[in-house]
Amino acid sequence: MIKYIFLGIAQGFTEFLPVSSSGHLVVLQRIFGINAHQVAISVVLHLGTLLAVIVFFWKDILALLSDLKLLALAALVTLITGGIGILGQDLFESLFASTNAVAAAWIFTGLLLIATKKISRLDRDKLNLKDAFILGLTQGLAVIPGISRSGITISTLFFRKVTRQLAFTFSFLVSIPIILGAALLEERKIKAVPEADIKNLVTGFIFSFLAGMLALLLLKVIISKARFYYFGYYCILIAVITLLFIR
Repeated sequence: MIKYIFLGIAQGFTEFLPVSSSGHLVVLQRIFGINAHQVAISVVLHLGTLLAVIVFFWKDILALLSDLKLLALAALVTLITGGIGILGQDLFESLFASTNAVAAAWIFTGLLLIATKKISRLDRDKLNLKDAFILGLTQGLAVIPGISRSGITISTLFFRKVTRQLAFTFSFLVSIPIILGAALLEERKIKAVPEADIKNLVTGFIFSFLAGMLALLLLKVIISKARFYYFGYYCILIAVITLLFIR
């Protein structure tokens, strides 16, 4: 059970901090010797952080539901991302077994985050169709373990000159249907987990929720202080460590 507590905490922090939760889960499961039901574990832990998003952003969720234009943009993002996820499902799932692929994706994430340092003006407080289309495409890439969903989506909106607060909020609002959709697609794999391991999954779920709430509070402060790009250096460091020591 201790292993699943660590996995839950790692998922909670790394889902929201732009360092790729799926990448960390792949490496930690390799370190802990967890070789079965890897995708099912990832999905359940993601559901824990999904609950954190719903609790943390509940006022923004209600506002989104009453704003038809923003709701339509969120739906477009979801359709594009979902299409990419479904079409590339087998390829993306195969990458969960490759720490080298994760490391390469971490390097990509790190370079992307560092590039946001050069963005000086973030003054757009409204989103448009082009924003949603581009965001849907980039969020689709986050299915690859090692590419941070929060990192790539917030960075995308920064490159589109969207304000820090709107980028932070909208990035996580559009994660809700994607995580739910992934859980539905992998439902059979969750059901295949032996009953003896269900308690471990529930424990991981609870700790991913608690760590996720704390991580959201931390990330909100970091973004407001324009220190988002710092995580890029971490991603490159952990990629190098993975390439050198994790097999």
